[in-house]
Amino acid sequence: MQNPLLSLRRDTPGDLVFKAVLALCCVLVLLLTLYPIYFVIIASVSSPDLVSTGQVWLFPRDLSWFGYEQILADDRIWNGYRNTLLYAVAGTALNLLVTMPAAFTLSRREFRPRRVLMFFFAFTMFFSGGLIPMYLLLRDLNLLDNWLVFILPSAVNVFNLIIARSFFEHSLPEELHEAASIDGANYFQFFLKIALPLSMPILSVIGLYYLVQHWNDFFTGLVFVRDYSLQPLQIVLRDILISNQAFSGGAGGAGGAGAGSYAQQYADQIKYGVIVVST
Repeated sequence: MQNPLLSLRRDTPGDLVFKAVLALCCVLVLLLTLYPIYFVIIASVSSPDLVSTGQVWLFPRDLSWFGYEQILADDRIWNGYRNTLLYAVAGTALNLLVTMPAAFTLSRREFRPRRVLMFFFAFTMFFSGGLIPMYLLLRDLNLLDNWLVFILPSAVNVFNLIIARSFFEHSLPEELHEAASIDGANYFQFFLKIALPLSMPILSVIGLYYLVQHWNDFFTGLVFVRDYSLQPLQIVLRDILISNQAFSGGAGGAGGAGAGSYAQQYADQIKYGVIVVST
């Protein structure tokens, strides 16, 4: 009897060329994706003169930490980090606590109202009440200038809910629930002891989506929060950037073109530093 391993077809020269070209294309796409991030990092620690003249493109030159010194010397940034970490961790925990049980419930075929409820969930993806009704609602709920405004209104993302629902509906065989029911498990036990442990991949993905959403949340603090002690990191970095841009413009008007150009160069370095710190 012939060994099946010996019967496998060896790569032809054409196959080897195809794999080499495919690997080269993947490397090029990877470099094109990572280079803008790499450039921002090296530009944030290089001389602003060299960056503005296009002499920095592969390695940092004339190291300068001025941008990071100005950013990290501002006490507001540490308060912004603390607030953002709180909002991201607490918000993600609430999102998963609400999204996963809701998705599991909507995935059960024996739950008759699921299609009607899913319609109302999906409806909100295309139509909303608008900014002013949202503001009035949050005002009536006493959520303005309240740290809960960063967490409660975004407790469920319908897109993530649909992803989790599809996973529960199509990736978990119905035989699992039937076997658990024979052993005496109810829906809560089945969800907690069987469905949830088997859904760790989708749980990780959705958790990452929610975490990035809370970390990058800029609009909520801009519109619904006036208390600066509650502002997230993105608002703080925006204010630092605006103040430095205003300084560079003022220097240009008061001290001439040379002073304005000098201030603008260091304002650009602070801009690159802000991108790195916020990421």
